[in-house]
Amino acid sequence: MIAFANLLYAIGVILDMLLGMLMFLVIARAIISWVSADPYNPIVRFLTASTDGLLLPIRKRFKLVYGSMDFSPIVLLAIIYFMKFFVVQTLLDYSADIKRNASLNSATIVSSERM
Repeated sequence: MIAFANLLYAIGVILDMLLGMLMFLVIARAIISWVSADPYNPIVRFLTASTDGLLLPIRKRFKLVYGSMDFSPIVLLAIIYFMKFFVVQTLLDYSADIKRNASLNSATIVSSERM
């Protein structure tokens, strides 16, 4: 059971890191869109390629472009924050709960063996 708890913990930590990096990419993409950056620049192309797969469905579904302002990165950041605070935290809490229950069960077994 401890191995499963450690697996959940590892998945939670890795997911937290990936979501943090994705947040950084989305914020960098939004900042790059405010200035007239060279679209052939490798950094701009990387930011575009790495975030378009997530931003385009939001743009198509919600039509969040008003004038020259695109609000789809804000929606994506809200989704990422939800994932960090709900999914990741649930995985970490569930892992801690499994470990706590396993240690309580082993302490109960040890104390009953002494009697």
